[in-house]
Amino acid sequence: MSRHDWFRNTSWDPAIETAFFKKLARAKDKSQHLRIQASVLASHFPDVALRLLDQYFASGEHFDVAQAYVDRATAYLCLGQSASAVLAYEAALAREASHPHSQTQACLELPFLIAKERLSQHYDRAIALLEMHKNRLTFPVDRFRWNCALALIRSEQGDRRAAQQAARNALAASTEAHSGLRHQPRIGLVVAMDESLRKRLTEFAA
Repeated sequence: MSRHDWFRNTSWDPAIETAFFKKLARAKDKSQHLRIQASVLASHFPDVALRLLDQYFASGEHFDVAQAYVDRATAYLCLGQSASAVLAYEAALAREASHPHSQTQACLELPFLIAKERLSQHYDRAIALLEMHKNRLTFPVDRFRWNCALALIRSEQGDRRAAQQAARNALAASTEAHSGLRHQPRIGLVVAMDESLRKRLTEFAA
């Protein structure tokens, strides 16, 4: 790891923690370094990530608050705490509403979570978010998540036709091999899909 990447550790132990906080103490932009390190650790060291994010939020007002809430949601999901993840995503969306210059993927990630986990009490909220942000689908993975969430929810609600079309769109997006960007053709692609999810979508699409 480059000496400039001391806040992008992919693993964590007492020695790494000591080194990290030693360098953090000398850093000019402590909040951003805390947030970035937390985001790197959120999926594999969620407890550490949450602790770092607590320090981040306690340090004051910052430009990347919305993304910090998304990182917090990622950590909660790793811990199996779906309800807390929903609240974190909602906090990210609230921040985006008050600070429109700060945009995240919460508008897609929250409906996708609601749909996958069958959180039926949030279905109306998920559909509203999907409709509100359907013009923000830039990459294949965005189109996949949007259509996948819609297919799963509409199927649960008994709307077979809507579920079928959305499932077909989701499966098509999952096979796209080019981002649409000339110089970054591989960015934003669907690189993996849970087989149980693929099976559900295939059944809906039939």
